[in-house]
Amino acid sequence: MDVVLWILIFLTTFCIMEFMAWFTHKYIMHGFLWSLHKDHHIKDHNSWWERNDFFFLFYAAVSIGCFVGWQYYGFWAGLPIGLGIFAYGVTYFMVHDIFIHQRFKLFRNANNWYAKGIRRAHKIHHKHIGKEDGECFGMLVPPFRFFNKK
Repeated sequence: MDVVLWILIFLTTFCIMEFMAWFTHKYIMHGFLWSLHKDHHIKDHNSWWERNDFFFLFYAAVSIGCFVGWQYYGFWAGLPIGLGIFAYGVTYFMVHDIFIHQRFKLFRNANNWYAKGIRRAHKIHHKHIGKEDGECFGMLVPPFRFFNKK
């Protein structure tokens, strides 16, 4: 029974992270921490590293905190929550940084309907280079209007 509960907590955490990514992006990155996120939209540097990359540190710290709570303080749900946050972070990195922005030259030939929908939704967001008016979507599940199967 514990394994089933841990899997449920892991999957729930993973799904909640999609909401957290949207919320953080819309209200924090395009809000009071725009100064960190701006270089993701306006390429005014020649570096591979962006100030925007610091955002992953927050979620990494939360995930590590869950692991520490599980290991040392008896917080039994810390392991599946920490793993759910970590798994979402890895997935987000693969989809956003590698697949969409091609920071590493992988997955260049993916052209199925889902890949096209993800790219289209992200392109709509990036057409606005300012703090305001940036339409925000979920990274893994953007609105269905971007998924035409043509």
